[in-house]
Amino acid sequence: MDFIEISQTALLIIIGTVGLALFGMFFGLLYKGIDRKLSAHMQGRIGPPIRQPFRDVIKLFTKENIVPENAVPWIFNMAPLIGLVATISILLYLPLGGFPPLLSNMGDLILILYLLIIPSLAMVIGGFASGSPYATVGAQREMATMIAYEFPLAIIIISIAWKLSLEGVTNVFALSSIVSAPIWSSAGPIGFIGFIILLITLIIVTPAELSKIPFDSPEAETEIAGGILVEYSGRNLAMFYLTDGVKTIVMASLIVALFFPYNLSPLFGFGSYPAFAIDILFYLVKVLLVILFSVTLIRVAVARLKIDQIVYTYWVPLTLLSLVGLICIMWDQTIMANFGLNTVFEMLGLI
Repeated sequence: MDFIEISQTALLIIIGTVGLALFGMFFGLLYKGIDRKLSAHMQGRIGPPIRQPFRDVIKLFTKENIVPENAVPWIFNMAPLIGLVATISILLYLPLGGFPPLLSNMGDLILILYLLIIPSLAMVIGGFASGSPYATVGAQREMATMIAYEFPLAIIIISIAWKLSLEGVTNVFALSSIVSAPIWSSAGPIGFIGFIILLITLIIVTPAELSKIPFDSPEAETEIAGGILVEYSGRNLAMFYLTDGVKTIVMASLIVALFFPYNLSPLFGFGSYPAFAIDILFYLVKVLLVILFSVTLIRVAVARLKIDQIVYTYWVPLTLLSLVGLICIMWDQTIMANFGLNTVFEMLGLI
């Protein structure tokens, strides 16, 4: 590869990164507005307009950025930027709207798991650096929540990768490989149930990743006056607000890539620009539905849990649930290997 090709590749990555950042921030704020509007109607309220998150961010960027007297200024100011940059970086490894990831390697999912930790760590570090006792309590709760939900999340990723490896798929931790070989196509009846269980587990993990009710005890306004973000204002608070929006898109896109990586253009035989348009629209609809089921409905239906209840929920019921999903996939593989798929369907009376 000569200098010109390297320059073109670097320019493409830079332009793509800027485009993905704008895409993530715009649709993150848009879906936050839709989420707030839907949850308000579910509770019998009118709710704010869908454009309200855009207004909030613009207003915050025009406000004074106040640094507490007891804070460590450079850490306090750096934490929101690190969280936003790390969250945008995840978008580079996700297939969006039928387009392949801008960056890809053999361990995309492992890298994404690490990158997902950084925004939460940035909030924890920012909370400790603020010098506020309320933020310190919120940071401690965030750390406990992170430790709790990472285990079932890791089991989900390992289960999918293990299943794909048995099917002869190379680079099982690369999202491009997962998208090209959807997990449902290789699953028998028991494996299908196992993947449904893993999907339900990931849907329940998502609110904790996003610090949404009922898993928002680190930011519980009624208990610790805003928690981690109690001392943040101005552009720093705006960057945390944007981080939350982009992370919402990231989590929804991850669920879509793992479990619903299908496009509509092959079904209708479209090509070129019409195919891009219909696939992007279909992707946005899938993301909206994932947010509806994993964020909006859960927040409206369930009251806030205490921190010990959150930790117990992820360490015991959800960890066991994800292990049950893994066991179902293992049994499905064993039965299919020993008896064949047709025999399984005959045993279940399906054929």
